[in-house]
Amino acid sequence: MEELELSKLEYPTMRDELISYLEGLSSADYQYSAWVSRSNSDIAYDEFNYTVHFLYDDTDLATDPRSWIGIVLRGESEVRAISDVVKSIDKVFDKYGTCLTDAEYLTKPEWANVIEASKNALIAFSQV
Repeated sequence: MEELELSKLEYPTMRDELISYLEGLSSADYQYSAWVSRSNSDIAYDEFNYTVHFLYDDTDLATDPRSWIGIVLRGESEVRAISDVVKSIDKVFDKYGTCLTDAEYLTKPEWANVIEASKNALIAFSQV
């Protein structure tokens, strides 16, 4: 399947928001700075919960990413990338639940898979 042009997407600014969440998920340094210590004054308030709500509640990206092709996703490679991110988060939630603090999630060994899947997703999103 061919990748759609960015200009053909229904909600390109929502795509930008998704990419912003992926950038946060892909960097442990960012997560500690923004979500835990809130030490960087250049970063507006952010927390892991915002990403979870975007993926699981505000969109169907967690349950049916394919339906978002043409809306915020350009094709199958991005569907697979988002699916991998969601699967990595789901594994953390399945093992530890959904009530930990951001700082507690970041200490779990499985969190490294969330970071890696998010880095890979950013690569998929940057390929034109």
